[in-house]
Amino acid sequence: MHGPHLLIDAFGRIRDRVNAAVDGLTPSQLAYRVDPDANSIAWLVWHLTRIQDDHVAHVAGIDQVWTSGPWSDRFGLPFPDEATGYGHGSADVAAVKVDDPGLLIDYHHATHEMTEGFLRELDDETLGRVVDDRYDPPVTMGVRLVSVVGDNLQHAGQAAFVRGIVTRRGVS
Repeated sequence: MHGPHLLIDAFGRIRDRVNAAVDGLTPSQLAYRVDPDANSIAWLVWHLTRIQDDHVAHVAGIDQVWTSGPWSDRFGLPFPDEATGYGHGSADVAAVKVDDPGLLIDYHHATHEMTEGFLRELDDETLGRVVDDRYDPPVTMGVRLVSVVGDNLQHAGQAAFVRGIVTRRGVS
């Protein structure tokens, strides 16, 4: 199996975890925070999807789904379009409110489709191309994509954890 095929599988697992974390929740469940400074499911899923969208679009040399489609307008968040959630504080997390869980899922699926389409065009040699020379050693495309997978899986797991708390506490 080649590297791009492994990455397609890994990003598919992220999509599955996002679906499981979000599907069927109410807006208040999506916004629930276990303490005043904790991340909500809505913020976690929006953030992990923004990171995937931003980073994959960058290495692919294409437009982000967030700004090339209806997503920024549909979410209507009080952030600049280039915001990904990196560096967000508690007030920013609280600002990510979603009236429909389908919006989070649909944006993630659109981003996943962009990612998978890009990965299907790659080969192992292309994964070795340097995409960021600000580091020592320089970051290759493969390393950047694995970094996105790791970050996304971590946040998807956090969203699943919060969902468990939400359901056990009977948050409606």
